[in-house]
Amino acid sequence: MGAVAIVVATACAARRGAVPRPPVTPAVAPARPAAPSVPASTAPSTAATPTTTAAPTTATGATTAAPTTPTADATTAPPFASSVGPVTAADLGATWHAGCPVGPADLRMLDVTYWGFDGTAHRGSLVVNAAVTAAVTRVFASLYADRFPIREIVPQSAYGGDDNAAAAVDDTSGFNCRLAVAPGPPQWSVHAYGEAIDVDDVENPYVDGSTVIPPAGAAFLDRSVARPGMAVAGGALVTAFAAVGWQWGGRWTATPDYQHFSATGG
Repeated sequence: MGAVAIVVATACAARRGAVPRPPVTPAVAPARPAAPSVPASTAPSTAATPTTTAAPTTATGATTAAPTTPTADATTAPPFASSVGPVTAADLGATWHAGCPVGPADLRMLDVTYWGFDGTAHRGSLVVNAAVTAAVTRVFASLYADRFPIREIVPQSAYGGDDNAAAAVDDTSGFNCRLAVAPGPPQWSVHAYGEAIDVDDVENPYVDGSTVIPPAGAAFLDRSVARPGMAVAGGALVTAFAAVGWQWGGRWTATPDYQHFSATGG
């Protein structure tokens, strides 16, 4: 979860919070209002060479993520582990192109242990800004300790930068250079800076009136009863991000984005 010079950003696909930044040239979709920046806390991460997640190419040229492999069952679960490494333009694929607000040198591949819906430990990778790797590591360490279930953690490059395609398979991911959807002039999504993460998209859909993304998220519109993988106020997921100063898109009453967490609040 080579640079292709496109911005994958449609009115449905490019949809998370935006944060005010210097003017940019792309103008694909309107941008969501930003909130004040909140510094992320720091946390140590282990040193190791990360691996990127590969995905097979279909006959139509689209890519799908290879399923992650369980590392242990509940009785022999290994301790949480993480590693941070550099990324290249080739690693980022369609999620980055010239003109994006940050470049490959500003980003890192973060490899973490996570707890799956199958009740076993897995390893996954996501791309985030270099400045937030310590905070994000703390978040996933906390979620692993709480056995909070995550479907998969795969860079969005595995889905060709298609946010809707990643959401449909319940992906958890970070960086994707795209615009956000909100009133006002076009602005970059916080994802375009690598300072936002979407977690368990199906269990935590984006809702705008009758529009639910991904569509399977309609089964989770009732937030009154917490089910595995759901972000709820006071729950493990929201609490883990709040502990490092990140804010939750589920607090937006007009267009709640339950899957969305960001360092800026946008």
